[in-house]
Amino acid sequence: MMNQKLLLSPRELAEARARGENIVIIDTRAPEEYAAGHIPGAVNVRDVFTYLSNSTPEGLATMQHTFADLFGQAGLSGKETAVIYEDAMNNGYGQSCRGYFLLKYLGYPSVAILHGGLRAWMKEGLPLSTEPVEPEPKRFPLDPKPELMIDRDEMLRALKDPSVVLLDVRDQDEWVGASSSPYGVDFCPRKGRIPGAVWIEWYQMMRKQDDIPLFISKDEVRSLCASVGIQPEAKVYLYCFKGARASNTLVAMKEAGFDAVHLYFGSWNEWSRDPALPIEQGEPDPRRMAPRA
Repeated sequence: MMNQKLLLSPRELAEARARGENIVIIDTRAPEEYAAGHIPGAVNVRDVFTYLSNSTPEGLATMQHTFADLFGQAGLSGKETAVIYEDAMNNGYGQSCRGYFLLKYLGYPSVAILHGGLRAWMKEGLPLSTEPVEPEPKRFPLDPKPELMIDRDEMLRALKDPSVVLLDVRDQDEWVGASSSPYGVDFCPRKGRIPGAVWIEWYQMMRKQDDIPLFISKDEVRSLCASVGIQPEAKVYLYCFKGARASNTLVAMKEAGFDAVHLYFGSWNEWSRDPALPIEQGEPDPRRMAPRA
């Protein structure tokens, strides 16, 4: 059952554990947050959020082996279902979804996300632990799926391919070119957009339910995408700053039936640092922007 469902509710996760299903729970938050209280048995893998990669063959190979080692140390051998969580779906820049994407890219067979994150778990009155977890290391079954990852060169070619929709999901100040990143206005050397991209701010894919941010319905995702001309059959290349917020959007779109959605993992962090790559600046075309709620 576990490997058939991508988004798990807290109750579904708790019941699966009670049944003794073979699960490794991965907490992507900062170590001090993990130490203050986490889902019992969860392993802290902060690199899921912090690791920056470029999309050169060398960069991707390094990333593959880095995460194969980290996830192996966390106890993933291919026999377990990995369940990933963050604090809340809207305040961790999509880090649990980034972890999901990384595991699928590495070829891991069974991955799920705790929908609503730790906030949803706590809202249900489920227990927390402050006990550190030392899992038994396993050999991670590295089997990369390169077709899931768009590299810099593919993104560059897509600028001249009308069959591809480029979707920017960064925060508004990044989209309009007021800031280069969510980590500081001048964190990157250039501000702006990848030319021709349309924009849906990633927060739009979520809405609070009982004060817990969750993904909006499939119909709402489709309507939001249609507002910038994206239909379910479209080939879509997503980007943000480092592939986290875009992973959040990818999960929402995949759940809504958008099958040809791919992630440019290097995103703005890579694109903006290469002066040979074109960028678009100035006031964006309002026709390429989804309305903000």
